[in-house]
Amino acid sequence: MELKNTIDGMISNDYRERFKAEYRQTKERYERLKGLCNRIEAAKRTRREEPRHDCPIGLLREQQERMGMYLETMEIRAEIEQIDLNK
Repeated sequence: MELKNTIDGMISNDYRERFKAEYRQTKERYERLKGLCNRIEAAKRTRREEPRHDCPIGLLREQQERMGMYLETMEIRAEIEQIDLNK
């Protein structure tokens, strides 16, 4: 998924559509950050060159953890409000 594909949802008058778009954007950003963190960790373990990053890996992992918690909160809210995040 590309973030640009969520634009219509973000400007929708329907809060459910905006909610789904925000979830998709957050999920995409989370997955990208997770991928970067994993590549950094793998490079460290194999003594290869790390991907470029200006921030300490610990802070990146902290951000990833909090984003994951936010996604979990959104998923629970979606269940409560009966919002299908897969559509």
